[in-house]
Amino acid sequence: MAIVRRSPLDPYPVTPKFLQTRNGALHIPPAQFSDLKFKADEVYGVVIDIPLRAAILVTMVCFINGAANLYFNNGSEYVGASTRYKAVVQAARNLVVNATPLKEKAVRTSSFPLPVGNTNYVYLMTKRGTFRAEINPYTITADDREKRIVYHLYQQVMSALRVAQLRDAEGLPEGGKRE
Repeated sequence: MAIVRRSPLDPYPVTPKFLQTRNGALHIPPAQFSDLKFKADEVYGVVIDIPLRAAILVTMVCFINGAANLYFNNGSEYVGASTRYKAVVQAARNLVVNATPLKEKAVRTSSFPLPVGNTNYVYLMTKRGTFRAEINPYTITADDREKRIVYHLYQQVMSALRVAQLRDAEGLPEGGKRE
């Protein structure tokens, strides 16, 4: 059997389930968060496409209410951690609340292509539309302050989700001790 190598510039292989959940997240209306107060120009949701390896793409979805989920291009997902872990809620809210300044460096968009190469696509959702910024983790130290802040904050969300995932796997509650 021949091994087929994927070029970094090829599109990521994705499942219909991945595309459906990603598309659904990108179209969640602000009215869903009507109990939370935020201005029309403020970000209420952040959807980030993060290439992890040559054939692995994860989409992280965070909303102003603290919800944070991961969707993988192979159709798997990690969802619901924000209902069990305060650290996930805090990290996700912190990202969303502090993402608004990046909107000034982003471009308004109504199309949501998948990234190629190592570029992370950051979609910022507001009542007035969705904006896209691109972040390259390999050059982040030379990027604008707004990009560096958002990059750091979504790494914190990813870390909180990973800790939650490990606790779930071990059957541990948020405090770390078995009940």
